[in-house]
Amino acid sequence: MAEVVPMGNAGMPHRVARAVGDYGERVACAHLERRGYEVLDRNWRCRLGELDVVARDGDTLVFCEVKTRRSDRFGGPAEAVTRPKLARLRRLAVAWLQEHDERSARIRIDVLAVVLPRSGAATVDHLEGVA
Repeated sequence: MAEVVPMGNAGMPHRVARAVGDYGERVACAHLERRGYEVLDRNWRCRLGELDVVARDGDTLVFCEVKTRRSDRFGGPAEAVTRPKLARLRRLAVAWLQEHDERSARIRIDVLAVVLPRSGAATVDHLEGVA
């Protein structure tokens, strides 16, 4: 009997999709740190959902959604961040702020679109202030 493997994005087995996503988040955090951001939290969860990365950029607190793809065959990674997803990110940011003792002059939501090609280095398209 064949093994039934739960499928993730684009028909990919769930464990593979998760590994791709986890790697993309590590790439995104390294990108942020190279740019001088301080990563404060990763994969924070509450009843509303999950924040991929929370970081500080100077006096700005940045809530980051990381989308990772192995190709653009089904569209670029940033295209997966819809208006409803942005609305949920805003609610998650409020929930994170209520739970943490972090104060900031400004707050921003960014999207980090990571592409992991079959060969060569990963690329990161950092979209600042999307919501």
